[in-house]
Formats: sequence, structure tokens, C-alpha cells
Amino acid sequence: MSTNTSIRILLVDDHPLVLEGLVARLDAVPQFQVVGEAGDALQGLARAAELKPDLVLTDIGMREVNGIELIRRLMARATPAEPAPIVLVLSMYDDPEYARQALAAGARGYVLKDSPSTEIIAAINTLVAGGTYISPGVAQRLFRPAPARVELSERETQILGLIGQGQSSKQIARTLEISVRTVETHRLNLHRKLDLSGQADLIRYAVEHGRQPPR
Repeated sequence: MSTNTSIRILLVDDHPLVLEGLVARLDAVPQFQVVGEAGDALQGLARAAELKPDLVLTDIGMREVNGIELIRRLMARATPAEPAPIVLVLSMYDDPEYARQALAAGARGYVLKDSPSTEIIAAINTLVAGGTYISPGVAQRLFRPAPARVELSERETQILGLIGQGQSSKQIARTLEISVRTVETHRLNLHRKLDLSGQADLIRYAVEHGRQPPR
């Protein structure tokens, strides 16, 4: 797109005050033209088909159909003659998993709602120029290196699996026929090896990663 051409933007958000604020921010930029607004994802799909914007700026958390699904549907109906619009997500969620899902669906950028208007404007310009943009705080966690693989003993693996099943230390002790004190020692070792700060973190990790203990 030529830098002399207006960037036609469609806004999709189910909060009227957010839409009003975005219109005020973006209309103040000479090269931006807000061509339409939508209060939910389905209306956004219809407005995108009607208005054919260059860029869709959308929220994620919306009623009925969320922003991730909106992005998927925008991408799915693209053709060589009519490519999909560029999509920038503007979200309150700073969890990198939401950014990962948005990018996988076809978005080119992810910016937080509490970002200054200068960052939102910079993100739009970056996307239109062919790049991608992710708010720095989200990007730092999204692209940080994966932790080194932790080696657990057979007994630690068994206990982790049982924690993941929701068993207490007393129940684990009965299942494995060991003392509660021994179970607690292994739990402390798991905290240390896995670099987990509290019981809730250990339980969450066990649910996600614990393997079923051998029968």
C-alpha cells in the first residue's frame, strides 16, 4: 500500500466506550480513515464484507463469537482476487497464549488496550508496511526460550501424576505405600526442580504435565 493512500480501518469491539475512544484516537491521524464500527464479531464479518477495509482492529473477548474465531473466518473467506484484511488485535488480555492463538488464526499484530495511542498507531503502520507487531510485555513472554528439560526420578514422576489426579499427600502415601513425610519431601523436591513457587503452581503443572503413574 502506498504511504500516500489512506488506511481504511474497521473497528470491532462490544464496548461502545472503547469504540468511541478508538474513533477519536485514530481519526486524529491524517492517514487513517475509520470506515466502520461493529459491536460484535458477526457484525464485524458483515461489515468487513461490505466495506472491504485494509485493516480490522478487533477485540478478543466478545459475546457469542470471539475475536479469534472472527480472525479465522476473515482468513477463510479470502480469495486471490479479494485477500483478507490485515488484522490487529487490541485486547485487555496480556496472557501470551491469547497472542499465540491470534497469530495462529491469522492476525499480524497484538496490542494491549492500556497501550498509549502512539503504540497503537505505530502497530498499525508496522502492519501496513508488511511487518508484525506485538506489545513488548507480551512479546517478551511469548518468545522467551523454553525451559531446559527437567529430569525427575521415577518416584517423583509417580507423585506428580497422582497430584495431577487431585490426590492429597495422605492419599498418595496410601496409594504408593509410603509415609506422608516421604511424599512431602518429594513434593518439596518437585517445587525446587520445576522452579514452582506455591502449591497452586505445582497442581497446575501436574495437571498439564503429570503422567499417569504405573499400576
